[in-house]
Amino acid sequence: MNHISQAHQSFRLSAYHRIVVKIGSALLVDRTAGLKRDWLESLGADVAALAKAGVEVMIVSSGAIALGRTVLGLPNGPLRLEESQAAAAAGQIELAKAYAEVLSHHALRAGQILLTLSDTEERRRYLNARATVGTLLRLKAIPVINENDTVATTEIRYGDNDRLAARVATMMGADLLILLSDIDGLYTAPPHQNPDAQFLPVVDAITPDIEAMAGAAASEYSRGGMKTKLDAGKIANAAGTAMIITSGTRFNPLAAIDQGERSTLFKASLTPVNAWKTWISGNLEPSGRIVIDEGALVALKSGKSLLAAGVREVAGQFLRGDTVAVFGPDGREAARGLIAYDAADAVKIAGRKTNEIAGILGYDARSAMIHRDDLVVRAAKRVAAPKE
Repeated sequence: MNHISQAHQSFRLSAYHRIVVKIGSALLVDRTAGLKRDWLESLGADVAALAKAGVEVMIVSSGAIALGRTVLGLPNGPLRLEESQAAAAAGQIELAKAYAEVLSHHALRAGQILLTLSDTEERRRYLNARATVGTLLRLKAIPVINENDTVATTEIRYGDNDRLAARVATMMGADLLILLSDIDGLYTAPPHQNPDAQFLPVVDAITPDIEAMAGAAASEYSRGGMKTKLDAGKIANAAGTAMIITSGTRFNPLAAIDQGERSTLFKASLTPVNAWKTWISGNLEPSGRIVIDEGALVALKSGKSLLAAGVREVAGQFLRGDTVAVFGPDGREAARGLIAYDAADAVKIAGRKTNEIAGILGYDARSAMIHRDDLVVRAAKRVAAPKE
């Protein structure tokens, strides 16, 4: 079996810098008793231990609809769209309250973020979502993220939180994605259907042969099955994020990984294609251009963000989140990136210091005109600067 390792690698979660943990509905909610509070308390202890070790943790949590239908007394079985949205509205309140209470026992704050598909697929909304999550992490809070099921419809939804978790992981540059589920990892076939299925501790790459091993969802609350988890793995691994699938049915499921309980590790690509930066660099036509001074050029080459103070000229009609080309004082294209300002505002603050921007624009704004995470520094190559 190509791309499969026979022995699990030894590692500890505390060795990672930034981890996204995805929690399935069946782990959090019992269809008759409601929230599984004891289990959530054990997860909170795990998250607190990682935070104490310096790991940044984000939680992508299912469960709002499952919890809300219990709170509202909705019957078992399929729900109409408006019933699902109503259940989500009630469940989100209860779920956020539970996370806040559990994490507060460890002197941690929770911040709830509800996303729709457009929030990670449209560039401007992506920037807003990433800035919010990043600020919560900087303030040592634990972001608790879910799809906004109160407004999402079939046509504009992820459909499962596995792929949402992968999008969040790549958006935030996480180095590990953990999918807690009702199965302890990947098998050569669905184990509930095939008793001879073999467990796979490590997968080097998700190939068509690996994908063929996926089965359907095993839980009544699950929207996806192993297939959606492998889809999430492909998104994460390609961007340099490793992924673990393991059972969350036991208490302290994160500590259990460190203790060697069964899980499947999907390795990140050794030569990750930074899809986000590749998209910025080559797949979009720039909507405008920025000309910078020598000091700013040196800063970009050292891996820093582009600040307004180093900008000499702004040209083009663009909106916040559009791609712009960045030219050095010698007329060479030095970089390409996603601009944090509309063209009109970028013109106003060009050449100005960061502490002057709010006064000029009349609102609190980003410190960088182009953040380094949205910037691709290009190899030296003389090109003609686009005309206005």
